[in-house]
Amino acid sequence: MRAIAMFNNKGGVGKTTLVCNLVSYLSLRLGKRILVIDADPQCNTTINILPEEQFERFYYKREGFTIYDILRPLHRGQGYSEKINFYPVEKFGVDFLIGDPRLSLMEDLLSNDWKDATSGEPRGLRTTLVFSDLLRKCEDYDYVFFDMGPSLGSLNRAILLACDFFLTPMSLDIFSLLALENIGQTMDAWRRRFSQGIENNLDPDAIEGLRKEFNIKFVGYVTQQYTAKTVDGVRRPVKAFDQILDSLPIVLKQELIDKVNGDIKGIQYELGSIPNLHSLIPISQSAHKPIFDLEYKDGVVGAHFSKVEEFNQIIHEISIHLLRNMEEMS
Repeated sequence: MRAIAMFNNKGGVGKTTLVCNLVSYLSLRLGKRILVIDADPQCNTTINILPEEQFERFYYKREGFTIYDILRPLHRGQGYSEKINFYPVEKFGVDFLIGDPRLSLMEDLLSNDWKDATSGEPRGLRTTLVFSDLLRKCEDYDYVFFDMGPSLGSLNRAILLACDFFLTPMSLDIFSLLALENIGQTMDAWRRRFSQGIENNLDPDAIEGLRKEFNIKFVGYVTQQYTAKTVDGVRRPVKAFDQILDSLPIVLKQELIDKVNGDIKGIQYELGSIPNLHSLIPISQSAHKPIFDLEYKDGVVGAHFSKVEEFNQIIHEISIHLLRNMEEMS
């Protein structure tokens, strides 16, 4: 099993659209066993993939198990949760741990215990490693994907510490480039402080079987939501984005790849690019289906069909490229 975080500390980059379609393609088209965990308190992935009747049951009637229930026992001083429920989502072909807005209430718990963790206190380390404990209960899956909110807070730190890889969706703007610098610097600091906590650990048995290294790797990025034009039969971003595209490989190497991955050779980090899909996204959201699987009965008409097929090819290439990168970096 490999765990992948969908992470960018800048919002509005199309992260939810990418994760929902990527995981469903890996499952429905490539036969992978996938678990998706909605760890974003905004719960956009949950809204996107859950059928209406399930959403009503989980949120209005408060029935069912959510990611908040993973951390609530820790908050009460009861240790890790033994009860974990994942829900199958047929249209996306994945199992799902439902998101919960109350997850944001756990930021203080994770932040306060992080201080103890870096000092080697067993309680602080166990709280910080809560998602490492969750993942060791998910070995039946090929891949576990975390959808995450746009922050460098304590919740995302705990998730990233538990994961093997992170994938960064990006919009083509200057703020995305600035965000990369923040990610690289922050992860480097987290790694050093966590290593110090492990070295000073006062009770090694307290974290037996849990991750003891912050060794996540950057597996690649996907650019999204650009305005495209066709040149010699090839779709390319319009000229306004050219300067950003030219700067991106340099900034990535200096601010992210070198700081997080170190000296890993031969990796093509650009996994693919997704143009503006316009009305296909709300159609997909209304149908609670991946874009590549949309049909006439879902509201697809006319030129939509060629867009669906185009997206099918795009998400196929992204999926294959992602799998290849993970294999080469493992």
